[in-house]
Amino acid sequence: MSEQFQSFETAVVTGASRGFGRAISAALVAGGIRVIGIARQEEDLRAVRAELGDGFVPLAADATDEGLARDVIREHRPTLLVLNAGAVPHMAPVHEQTWETFSRNWQVDTRHVFAWTKAALREPLAPGSVVVSVSSGAVLGGSPLSGGYASAKAAVRNLRGYAAEESERAGLGIRFVTLLPQMTPGTGIGSVAVAGYAARTGVDEAAFVEARPPILAPEQLAKGVVAVAADPKSAPEYIGTGTGLRPLD
Repeated sequence: MSEQFQSFETAVVTGASRGFGRAISAALVAGGIRVIGIARQEEDLRAVRAELGDGFVPLAADATDEGLARDVIREHRPTLLVLNAGAVPHMAPVHEQTWETFSRNWQVDTRHVFAWTKAALREPLAPGSVVVSVSSGAVLGGSPLSGGYASAKAAVRNLRGYAAEESERAGLGIRFVTLLPQMTPGTGIGSVAVAGYAARTGVDEAAFVEARPPILAPEQLAKGVVAVAADPKSAPEYIGTGTGLRPLD
């Protein structure tokens, strides 16, 4: 493990109880990092704690709460934030959505990245800290069955650029990185998407997955987060596929 990664003592992972967040938490704890794992469901977090041990500190809370973001940063002084929380989108074409279902991911995915990005800049995090936001490959191809999912994740991607500029302007030394993982049945959100798009194209889920490029596993994304956090010269954006992370042009 690199000397740079060893400098991270405490990390915050949102959406830590399942999917990408759980895998990322496991990889960080395995690397000797204390993880403050945030999710809404206390029971799910307790299960992660039982698996990962004392290096995982569960915090059942709403990650979109700006006060929570501020208070956690002040109390725990993390040097790594992994902003992964997200809502399961309502799977329906646009004309069968309501505004409430269409905007679901704006209210969770985008809102929580906004809250934690703001807190990271205002507190601020210590120089050398890293903020990793999980966007989506849907940003590049759209999400015709997922309401505002792609646009919400595009806003997450844009927030990285805004925050990086403000960090540079203020001389804060905080690094901001965005990951765009492709659809995968290995997460709760991804499995819902796979089922929806398979049905839309008239094939079963196995055939739909088989026809796609190599599938991204949560453990692969977790490995990528570790590598990005450890590399002070990392690219600002990465696409995540079954072959690993690739810098996005």
